[in-house]
Formats: sequence, structure tokens, C-alpha cells
Amino acid sequence: MKAFENHVYLIGYVISNVIAVAMLWAALKNIRLVRLLFFMLFAWASWTNATIAANRPEVYLEYADLTFIESYRNFIQGWFSEHIELTVGFVAFCQALIAVAMVLRGHMLRIGAIGAIIFLLAIMPLGVGSGFPTTLIMAVAMFIVLKSKNENYLWKKSA
Repeated sequence: MKAFENHVYLIGYVISNVIAVAMLWAALKNIRLVRLLFFMLFAWASWTNATIAANRPEVYLEYADLTFIESYRNFIQGWFSEHIELTVGFVAFCQALIAVAMVLRGHMLRIGAIGAIIFLLAIMPLGVGSGFPTTLIMAVAMFIVLKSKNENYLWKKSA
């Protein structure tokens, strides 16, 4: 893969996949822990995306070279290239909502988990840019959260 010629991508790719496997393991062992990890991940992603979109939006155009799906490349180089701040700002807002949902319970937790799964699957075609298969592994971990019987707020242990 051409992207792996850049060592920064390679290091990020390896780290993101190790983290994804660790999150899947955590989902199987401790739902509260993986919810906390997802809270931290989506809160960080929200802040990062909002900051970069506001200060250096052109960075997101690099994803066009990393995707393996032509329609994603065309979208990034087309409409998205003219609306980066708006689009990434909306994504950052949704990521913040997902983060908040991870500390809640019931329907809000489920809605956040479904939103996270959709998001994680939607960015898979960004290839190395999304750390593929990182997002697929994380989507499976989030599916475990979605199906879990943990109905408490994150800060409350199950009875």
C-alpha cells in the first residue's frame, strides 16, 4: 500500500489496530471499561476534529489519497472540499454526542452505540486513514456494548 511508505501512517496504523483489539477484548471482559474507553476515544476525536477543522481544514483532503473507494475519493475532492468546516464540525458534534451517550444508560446509550457503529462502518473505506480494520473491530466492540445488559450509568456498578 502506498500509504505505508509514510512511516507516520504505518505507526498510527499499528497503534490504532492494537487499541482496537484491546477495546474488543475489554468489551468481552468489562463493559464499563470499554464504555469508558469509547467515551475517551469519541471525546478526543470530537475535540481533535473540531480543532483541526477550524485551524487547518485542508488536512482532511489528504484522505482522498488513502481511500480505496472511488466514490469516497470523488466526494472528498468534490463537495466535501468546499464544505470541510461544516461537515467536519457536524461530525465532531456527533462524536461529542456519542461520547456523552457512553456515560448514560438505557435508550441514550443505545442510540449512541448505534450512531457509533454507523460512524465506524462509514469511515472504513478511508483505508489507512481510518486504520482499517480498526473501525470494523471497534464496531464489533460497540455492538457488544449495544447488546449488553448493563443498564446503569457508567459511574454506577451493576447490582
